Amino acid sequence: MPTRVMIVGLGPIGAGVARLLAARKAFKVVAAVDRDAAKAGKDLGEVADLGRKAGVRIGDDADAAIRKAKPEVAVLCTGSSLREVWPQIEMLLKRRVAIVSTTEELAYPWFSQRPLARRIDAAARKAGVAVVGTGVNPGFAMDTLPIALTAICERVDAIRVERVQDARIRRLPFQRKIGAGLSEAEFAERVKAGRVRHVGLTESVAMIADALGWKLERVTDEIQPKLARTRVEGRLLSVDAGRVCGIVQEGVGYRDGRPTIVLHMEAYLGAPETYDAITIEGSPRLQLKAETGFHGDVATAAIAVNTIPSLLAAGPGLHTMRSLALPSFAGGR
Repeated sequence: MPTRVMIVGLGPIGAGVARLLAARKAFKVVAAVDRDAAKAGKDLGEVADLGRKAGVRIGDDADAAIRKAKPEVAVLCTGSSLREVWPQIEMLLKRRVAIVSTTEELAYPWFSQRPLARRIDAAARKAGVAVVGTGVNPGFAMDTLPIALTAICERVDAIRVERVQDARIRRLPFQRKIGAGLSEAEFAERVKAGRVRHVGLTESVAMIADALGWKLERVTDEIQPKLARTRVEGRLLSVDAGRVCGIVQEGVGYRDGRPTIVLHMEAYLGAPETYDAITIEGSPRLQLKAETGFHGDVATAAIAVNTIPSLLAAGPGLHTMRSLALPSFAGGR
């Protein structure tokens, strides 16, 4: 029987999840919820652009949807902040529903939010279900993949991961999150308020360090604006010369006084090249470059869906991509 899935949050990522689930025999979407009143009551097929009716009406009450549809797992795509998403996680766990979430801070909360991580783990164990946070980044490009590459090393001295993206291919909320279109002053103000930033570099640094058994002295996460030299035209957003077209952000983990884990990310409208690259200093020295990069929106929706079988096969509790069985494309037969 196909796995019964509920989608919570039907923004661009949640809609992408819906399209993938609808195309695969291994899954059946039985419920969909979004807080946007404009979506309530509509068929999921219309909102997610399936090209057909899905036979699932979008609701605004997740608890009622669970009681009616009895999903096995929820794909939660509602926010980046773990503290803000925690009430939704708590409700799902009270109803004994397993959770795959694209909440970035849930990908590895054991470093900076350990008390809340313990609460989630305890609630999941009590419910007898598993929980995991994943996505392309964090969840794959800048943590899980470099960790996997170290498996063929006899020694690892340092790791550097670079992720550079032309943000014109990304969804509008992502472009807004990296500050595209702002002045330098507006950018600085929103960075200070925590409204402009990529969420997850600290979590990825901590995941790598724990996987390698490294004790870090400190972790930094620094953000700078990328300014447009000329006007940048985009399908969703255009930026005038001199204004912010994106972000340059670097998360660094220090060990023995040295920057041992460096995660460098650039996401801006008009980047001349999009790529993901990993360099492992050690024996052997490894270099890997994905020439076209990992498309953030496509990859995040895909890894959320493809992780469902591994999650349901795992024991109860809060998991990370380190503790689950290796996920793969899950198409069904």
